[in-house]
Amino acid sequence: MNFDYLNHPYPSQRMTAFAKNGMVATSQPLAAQAGLDIMKKGGNAIDAAIATAACLTVVEPTSNGIGGDAFALVWVKGELHGLNASGPAPKSISIEAVKEKGHEKMPTFGLTPVTVPGVPAAWAELSRKFGKLPLAEVLQPAIEYAEKGYPLSPILAKYWNGGYKRYKEIFKGDEYKGWFETFAPEGKAPGVGEMWKSEGHASTLRSIAETNAESFYRGELADKIDEFSKTHGGFISKEDLADYKPEWVQPIKVNYRGYDVWEIPPNGQGIVALMALNMMKGYELTEKESVDTYHKQIETMKLAFVDGKKYVTDPEKMKVTSEQLLSEEFAAQRRSLIGEEALTPEPGTPPSGGTVYLATADGEGNMVSFIQSNYMGFGSGIVVPGTGIALQNRGADFSLDPEHDNALEPGKKTFHTIIPGFLTKDNEAVGPFGVMGGYMQPQGHAQVIMNTIDFNLNPQAALDAARWQWMEGKTVQVEPTFPTHIAQALARKGHKIEVALDTGGFGRGQIIWRDPKTGVLSGGTESRTDGSIAAY
Repeated sequence: MNFDYLNHPYPSQRMTAFAKNGMVATSQPLAAQAGLDIMKKGGNAIDAAIATAACLTVVEPTSNGIGGDAFALVWVKGELHGLNASGPAPKSISIEAVKEKGHEKMPTFGLTPVTVPGVPAAWAELSRKFGKLPLAEVLQPAIEYAEKGYPLSPILAKYWNGGYKRYKEIFKGDEYKGWFETFAPEGKAPGVGEMWKSEGHASTLRSIAETNAESFYRGELADKIDEFSKTHGGFISKEDLADYKPEWVQPIKVNYRGYDVWEIPPNGQGIVALMALNMMKGYELTEKESVDTYHKQIETMKLAFVDGKKYVTDPEKMKVTSEQLLSEEFAAQRRSLIGEEALTPEPGTPPSGGTVYLATADGEGNMVSFIQSNYMGFGSGIVVPGTGIALQNRGADFSLDPEHDNALEPGKKTFHTIIPGFLTKDNEAVGPFGVMGGYMQPQGHAQVIMNTIDFNLNPQAALDAARWQWMEGKTVQVEPTFPTHIAQALARKGHKIEVALDTGGFGRGQIIWRDPKTGVLSGGTESRTDGSIAAY
């Protein structure tokens, strides 16, 4: 790809970063620097990814935590490896048990939607398989930030305060006291530049580091989670934790105009981005800022999304395969539905047969695309007292309709929103990319890839370009910088266009590309948050 690095037509004017020996791109400067420091101490890109991820649980708890899930795509020695560290529903849960608690659909907060966390196991497994430094050394920067504290950055403080205001209104039970004690210790959310620390968080990270995460799944931390769950009527138990192991999986891909775009297979929603790209490659796109381009992008994404929401769940429970959903036949069938007017999407029939993202690369050619999340910001609102462990609420995506593909079952993994991406060409790494943010993620992936491949935008410009987001039916939200004349033309095609004044819902992305001839790294980071690149 021959980018014009000086041509940056989008508002942020932040320029692409370059380096040769190592690079870390993520949403928090302190975390990016921690990853780079680990690399400089002799660690590789995998060690840097773990260090950055652990730091993010401390310096961006509004989006992720120790009690969340994680996925990773890891490029080592010319091969791409996939790690699925999402956890299943507890063994004691069932549709009937949830309904007995008075719920007609899965609740969003509390202990009921808590699934087994995969984050600590992901760190330990990545370290075991590919790391160069001991996990205890890699987690040390995160431990120090938790123990000594750090000052909040602006966007972080905004989301922290928003979460506090919301939770103060809706969290009334004793089970939520740990959240307020941990994240609002002075009776309010910390502000921009104010210090925050969590000694419980530090103690938990130290325990994970010293035991390679065994304490979390089969030791003292597992006992604390189990005791708290039993006390407050939760389903998760130490037996669920003890049985958990992350899975190495074969990444899935589509070839898009000569490039292979890779995602983690279901239960993640990365396949949605691939289905959309599989449809889009049937069109010749002549220019980015045209009504026809945006119309086709939106229509393919709608169709891909309704198929993903219908069929994607625990891979062992899926009624169709990834191969069927990514087949040329299915892409052509779905593409044929797209006309000049906006459609209301319905699922097709395949042929038979709140999150943080980071990217790292080192001078040896290793690269990591890593994502972890608690979901919906802080997650379930449950923090196990004295531990800093904020538990996720991934179970909120389960359906209580027993006929639904993603119906709640004990030990089942739910449809998962968080997805890391990776790009290769001719079996060589181009690099990791990702856009976090709920259901924006596959939409962000597809937009960033098309910006890069179809429109030749450099990494920073590809991220800064105005984004759109399909919401439901014919409703599409666009950012304030989205071209007004194109928005008006899309409305004439039947799209219901809404201009969103807050850009927070349009995702936060990172990109690192590697030049195969020189090994030079070029990176872009998110201008919609406190994004940062650390490099040397």
